[in-house]
Amino acid sequence: MSLKNLNATIKIPRVLQKKLDNKKIKKIYQKFEKDLNLEKNFIVAVSGGPDSLALAFLAKIYSIKKRLTSKFYIVDHRIRKNSSQEAKFVKKILSSMGIVTDILVWKGKKPSKNIQSIARNKRYELLFNQCNKLKFENILLGHHQDDLMENFFLRILRGSGLKGLISLDKKTKIKKINLLRPLLYHKKENLNYISQYVFDFYVKDPSNQNEKFQRIKIRNLIKELQKNGLDKKKFLNTLKNLKYSDSAIKFYVNQNLKENTFFHIKRNECIINKKFFQQSHEVVFRSLSTVLQIIGGKYYSARGKKIDALIDNIKNYKLSKVTLGGCIIKICHETLIITKEH
Repeated sequence: MSLKNLNATIKIPRVLQKKLDNKKIKKIYQKFEKDLNLEKNFIVAVSGGPDSLALAFLAKIYSIKKRLTSKFYIVDHRIRKNSSQEAKFVKKILSSMGIVTDILVWKGKKPSKNIQSIARNKRYELLFNQCNKLKFENILLGHHQDDLMENFFLRILRGSGLKGLISLDKKTKIKKINLLRPLLYHKKENLNYISQYVFDFYVKDPSNQNEKFQRIKIRNLIKELQKNGLDKKKFLNTLKNLKYSDSAIKFYVNQNLKENTFFHIKRNECIINKKFFQQSHEVVFRSLSTVLQIIGGKYYSARGKKIDALIDNIKNYKLSKVTLGGCIIKICHETLIITKEH
C-alpha cells in the first residue's frame, strides 16, 4: 500500500472531527502538530484545568493521525476534599470525547508546608512510574505561554541563575524520560477556547485564588506589570536571547563531562579528574550537578547552595567524604570519586 493510501485510511472519530472542523481550533491544532513533532508513543498528564483539557484533545487527535499509542492520566493528590470526585468527573468528561483516562492516586501522609512543590514532585514520580511500566519515553505537559513568565519571576525570587530562569523548556530530559511541553508558546486564551468549545467544562482550582501560594502572588504581580507596560512579546524575546547564552554554556559543560570524567556503569560510579574544576564556576557547577543527578538517580539535582558549598570545599581541600543528592563524594589523592549512596 502506498504512503498516500495509508494516510487516507486514517479516520478521526466523528465526535472529535466535528470539533476539529472549527476554523480556530484547526489552526491551533496545526501549530500544535508542528511544535510537538513526535513519532513515539506518549502519555498525557491531565489535571482538569483548561490547559490540560485542551492538551488532551489535541494530543488525542495527534496520536490518531500519527498512529501512535497515547495514554491519559489524572493525578488525584487527595489534598483537597473533593479531589477524588473531581478526578472521576474529569475522567467522565474526557470519555465523552473518546479519551480513555486512568486516575493515579497519591497515597500516604500529605505535607503541611511547601505543598505545591511537593505535590508537583509526587505527580512526576507517579507519571514516571507509568512511563517505565509502559516502556514509554515521553510525557506531555500542559504548560503554556503564561507559565513561562510565572516561572521566570518565581526563579528570580529564589535567586536562580541563568539555567533556572529559563528552566521551563519545550523539552526536558530527566532519567531518560522526556518532559514535552508542546503548548509552551500557545496563548492561554486559545486553550480556554478549546476547553469551552470541546468540553464545555474545566475545573476551577480554588488554590489559583489563594495568595498564600507564591505562584499566585507572582501571577497577580505579572498582571499589574502588564497594566504598566510589560510587553509579552519583548519578554519572550529576552528569554530567547538568554537561551542562546545557555546553549553556549551547555557546550562547555558537555566538553567538561566528556574530557574530565569517567563513568563506570556497572559500579554506578563517576571518577572526576583535577581539570574538571579548572573551568568557569558555572561550567563546574552544572557539570557536577549533572554527575550527582546521574549517579544519585534523583528526578531533580541537589540544591544550588549545597553544590556551591561542595565546590568550595573541594577547591580549598576541605573535603574528605560527604553525602549529597543520594551520592557519596570522596577524594582520593587528586581524584574525586562519586558513588551512589545505599
